[in-house]
Amino acid sequence: MKSSVMATQGERWFSRVNALVLILVALLCLFPFYYVFIVSFASPAEVRQSVLLLFPKQWTADAYRYLFSTSAFPRATGVSLFLAIVGTACSLVITSMLSYGLSRKRLKGRRVLLLMILLTTLFNPGIIPGYLVVRDLGMINSVWSLIIPVLTSGWYVLLMKGFFDSIPAALEEAALIDGCNDFGVWYRIVLPLSLSSLAAFGLFYAVAYWNTFFTAVLYINEPEKWPLQILLQNMLIDSSTALGGVTDSALQDVPSQSKKMAAIIVSTVPILLVYPFLQKHFAKGAMVGSVKE
Repeated sequence: MKSSVMATQGERWFSRVNALVLILVALLCLFPFYYVFIVSFASPAEVRQSVLLLFPKQWTADAYRYLFSTSAFPRATGVSLFLAIVGTACSLVITSMLSYGLSRKRLKGRRVLLLMILLTTLFNPGIIPGYLVVRDLGMINSVWSLIIPVLTSGWYVLLMKGFFDSIPAALEEAALIDGCNDFGVWYRIVLPLSLSSLAAFGLFYAVAYWNTFFTAVLYINEPEKWPLQILLQNMLIDSSTALGGVTDSALQDVPSQSKKMAAIIVSTVPILLVYPFLQKHFAKGAMVGSVKE
């Protein structure tokens, strides 16, 4: 009885210490986000005087007003929104159509196509061949060069195919008997049953498109077509980066540190806001095709 009581007390102490450690680790992880948020809303005087600002005495949104009064920042935000919305929609359509076709055993050449897709997950042609292909297709300095080369992923195709394999063939046969063609089966039967997987992969694609950086460095030479991440990188490296279009003299006094922090917040918040809407589908969709019954 005594050993049982001692074991229970030991477990309680372990739980308390474990909870304390986890809380401290969580605070350490959250502090950089808190600091960026605080500095973006702090007054110019406090930012210049404080080495480590923990809580501003005076709150102001001048840094955000400065960013959106420029010509470059709203334009870059629009490019990133276009990539995230249009790119994600195109990628989901192509990925789901390809995955559905490969999941049908009656498809001719199915094994060869699966092998070719599998090879793309193992071997990457490299930067130079990819650049030459984009150049020869005439897509240099085009926003589509940031979408078409990464329109789908072999890994995502294989995962979504595993989900489509679990859909009973009887549903497809019934739809074909009722007069649906293959496109109708995909659109009317398969997609409504695949909302969880579409939500999960849509989130993956949206995050990737929103964070587009390296391909933009390779293919986009005109600053007018830069996505948000390229502009943010230039702002972080060179505080004197000219964004243009600011006519309000009151905003000229905003410290470069506040501008940088506000830009980081604006580039981070939109994707964070997407997660709550897709959370109920994400856990189920993330495991799609990974377990066979």
